[in-house]
Amino acid sequence: MSNKLRLPRASGKLELYQPTKKSLPPTLTQSPKSRTVFAAAHVVADPLADIDLASETVLDWEATLSYRRYLWSLGFSVAEAMDTAQRGMGLNWEATKELIQRSVAEAKSHKGDIACGAGTDHLNVSPQTTLDDVINAYLEQCSFIESVGGSIILMASPALAALANGPEDYAKVYHTVLSQVSHPVILHWLGAMFDPKLEGYWGASTIDQAMENCLKVIKENETKIGGIKISLLDDNLEIKMRQQLPDTVKMYTGDDFNYPHLILGDKAGYSHALLGIFDAIAPLASAAFRALDDGDIKGYQNILAPTVPLSRHIFKAPTRFYKTGVVFLAYLNGHQDHFRMVGGLESMRSVVHLAELFILADEAGLFIDPDKASHRINKVLDVAGVI
Repeated sequence: MSNKLRLPRASGKLELYQPTKKSLPPTLTQSPKSRTVFAAAHVVADPLADIDLASETVLDWEATLSYRRYLWSLGFSVAEAMDTAQRGMGLNWEATKELIQRSVAEAKSHKGDIACGAGTDHLNVSPQTTLDDVINAYLEQCSFIESVGGSIILMASPALAALANGPEDYAKVYHTVLSQVSHPVILHWLGAMFDPKLEGYWGASTIDQAMENCLKVIKENETKIGGIKISLLDDNLEIKMRQQLPDTVKMYTGDDFNYPHLILGDKAGYSHALLGIFDAIAPLASAAFRALDDGDIKGYQNILAPTVPLSRHIFKAPTRFYKTGVVFLAYLNGHQDHFRMVGGLESMRSVVHLAELFILADEAGLFIDPDKASHRINKVLDVAGVI
């Protein structure tokens, strides 16, 4: 049988594709010395659970935790229960609490670093909802995370965006919440391309004003903030903001379009990383940080360069459905036995999109077992009716 695949393309036709079958470069086996790097991890749905996908969540705990062990083995810290784990897109707070509790326990037993997302997603916003309700929702989730021994990533709140009348309301909420946490947190500024409900975050109509408002909050609460992750897909804005942060506050890039040069940086500084794409390209990213630790800048750039077209494809508009591509790659790479997602989100990208994703991943040399990846995409295409 031919090694070539018949893949659906944007032309509406099937085209032959010959997989490259590249080998993966050597990876890290411990945390990189040059940067602090978090991979925002996805969750694995239980494909045998007989549930209403629109309102219920059942996870395959062994597969979910196994993937976190894999990320730790490559030197990553894990950013748990973030938007990559489908917070607000199928993963409710009850399921999230169990995920956080299990993952923190797993981190302790495997000596892995972990930080967990605290938000307000269990709050039902109504005309009677107040800013105090938002504060209490944040504090409930922060308290739970700290009670199980986790560190906090303070996620952006759609409820706050809906209720705030201006930057002073953001300042009030963040100051009140931050005053009650036990340890410094990582703030998370997520752009509206990831969640339309976050439009106008920080109480500003322009992105530059939003940055000023955010920086004011950081400087007023500096001792309670260890870093900030921004996911705005604007590298110039990230660099501008990075240069204005207090020395004690790290910039974590969340820019899944421009991460290689933001992490590499220049004489003026660099970004650390907290990225969803690291879940998808974990072995290559680990290899790139191994090169960076060794001072091999060209090697770092050469490894990551072909992952950028892949990342831009995974995160293309509507960006919030990038999780589909992340889980599809986990399936192709053998980390889970099925391509099913919480909330049925495996259906949110076309088979043409998935075929292009396969090609870009193959060209980047991402597949651990290229033959298995080819076999698995054929199974998905069979179900989709591609003959």
